[in-house]
Amino acid sequence: MATVNGIVSSTSTPVNGRQLRADAVRNRQQVLAAARDVFVELGPDAPLDEVARRAEVGIATLYRRFPDRESLQRAVALDVLAQAGAVAAQAESEEADAWRALGRYMHGALDLRISAVMPALLGHISFEDEEFKHARDAATGPVLRIIAAGQAAGQLRPDIDFGDIGLLLVRLSRPLPGPIPAELDLRVAHRHLDLFLSALKPSSDDALKGPALSLAQLQEIGAQTEER
Repeated sequence: MATVNGIVSSTSTPVNGRQLRADAVRNRQQVLAAARDVFVELGPDAPLDEVARRAEVGIATLYRRFPDRESLQRAVALDVLAQAGAVAAQAESEEADAWRALGRYMHGALDLRISAVMPALLGHISFEDEEFKHARDAATGPVLRIIAAGQAAGQLRPDIDFGDIGLLLVRLSRPLPGPIPAELDLRVAHRHLDLFLSALKPSSDDALKGPALSLAQLQEIGAQTEER
């Protein structure tokens, strides 16, 4: 795996059974990162010319790797899932304190914008085939274990569930409206995430309002959305 901005990337793995050259790996990484940002900011139907421009590659190079929009969208989704899974697994293995592990994962996921790009692509590609299910399980498994371990050890409040983590990231990952620079928007999102994380410590007796949604409930809602 390659590392981009300190985050593990899955894009150095073989494509269609072939190991890519270093320059081809770099181009693929740039295209996937640019496409992720373009789909989040401009929508899944944004011009692919804009993706190529931000990736600093020719449009022909983009189409050589991704022959159509759907194949690019699918590659972006799988890539961010793989990166998020790597961040979660690393946080789980290296942090003894579950609260710190969860915070490390959430800040990493926020940088990846996974919780913005996945909703943006919902309804445009299917997330229900075996490859996606495997990638999703690899990404969510460490997070579920971190939550369970933290609650068992008294490091996380007992009334939270996966939905509190995943949906909060969705809300923070989407760009704020108005002329706010992207770099400032991200810094503010990380600040608000720290505020949220402080509320996850089991130091308050106040019950949370509203339902705690499990991973299974979120997946059921997503499946119903795809069927419409």
